[in-house]
Amino acid sequence: MTSNRQDRLRVAVRQFEPFERSIAEMWSAFCEHTGCLLKMEAVPMDLHPLYEAILGSGGLKNGDWDIAQMTTDWIAEAHASNALIDLKPMIERAPPEDFPDGWSPSMLGFQDFGDAIVGLPFHDGPECLIYRKDLFADEAHRSAFAQLTGRELSVPETWQEFHEIARFFTDPHQNRYGTVVAAFPDGHNTVFDFALHVWTRGGELVTPSSNRIIVDSPAAHEALRFYRELLQDSAAIHPDCGELDSVKAGLAFARGEVVMMVNWFGFASMSEVVDESVVKGKVDLAPIPHGEGCSSASLNCYWLHTIGAGSPHAMIAYDFIRFMSNRENDKRLTLNGGTGCRKSTWTDADVNREVPYYHRLESLHEHARTLPRLANWSQMAEVIDGLVIQTMNSRTPVQQLTAAAQARIDQI
Repeated sequence: MTSNRQDRLRVAVRQFEPFERSIAEMWSAFCEHTGCLLKMEAVPMDLHPLYEAILGSGGLKNGDWDIAQMTTDWIAEAHASNALIDLKPMIERAPPEDFPDGWSPSMLGFQDFGDAIVGLPFHDGPECLIYRKDLFADEAHRSAFAQLTGRELSVPETWQEFHEIARFFTDPHQNRYGTVVAAFPDGHNTVFDFALHVWTRGGELVTPSSNRIIVDSPAAHEALRFYRELLQDSAAIHPDCGELDSVKAGLAFARGEVVMMVNWFGFASMSEVVDESVVKGKVDLAPIPHGEGCSSASLNCYWLHTIGAGSPHAMIAYDFIRFMSNRENDKRLTLNGGTGCRKSTWTDADVNREVPYYHRLESLHEHARTLPRLANWSQMAEVIDGLVIQTMNSRTPVQQLTAAAQARIDQI
């Protein structure tokens, strides 16, 4: 356990500047509002170190952390391992503002285990196609594309169109690339991509009857062949994909290096509010492309504030995460470059002036899917991550790779 814990509230934070800035501002406002004399120690970490600090090494259980920012990917594991405090009695005693009606049901389900609620939502944004509307509308580009293909330049609806248009826009001399993929092997981004590519080709990740994870299927084979073709095409894609997670991919888009990407909604809104963005006012959203004859899909994965089972400051921790979830602070996070979770933020006039498409979050949620809520999902995700990385970095037949990955998953 960390020393000096009696005067210190420790918070494990996902490393992302809007999160770090927002939580510091919220703590200052909380202390001013409540007179709290504790100091806050907020420690920002990338995904792998964050997981290891709060769950891998038992930090939430042993009292290293009072509060942890946690993705829904980890919530079933955290609950099953008794790493988190049940917030249900606290919520019944002192509910967050407008709870539960202030949120979409899609923001409240993953952390609710019926007899226990183990987190409050704080950052959201389903995946979508984010693109430079100015470049698609540019007459020179439209004329060149029509001359090249005989077709009108429009936002891609299929994956084949997506790849073709990515090649069209790529111009390394201008440091401009048709698309970017967050292919850093962190057990998350490649897994999300795999799910989306399978779903948009009519496949499923889970068998409804047995809850068995499926990675060896015709839809998976088609998805991975496309993924390999795209990632190995230097004429279509940003050259640093292997080092980019979703945050760094989003920043590359904000810097004007990318024309279109499939990424979290929050990176569209971030490009409208962060100082370093050169694409403010030039961004729009569209449904994620799909395979021929199939439908689009989206993925909803969100971040929660949770309280460690070993926290010596559980009541103050709850008061703080409750404070962070109010209308004012949800809006504050959004204007700082995060993605607020409340319905009130989605429709807020100030927010929609800054991010003109923010109100579309509600409709995105209506069609977004979720990954399975499994206590061993981290192990499953590690196998899928390895499968996708092997695919993009090799020429080994896809069906050989998926068969080996399926055998590993079945053993888990």
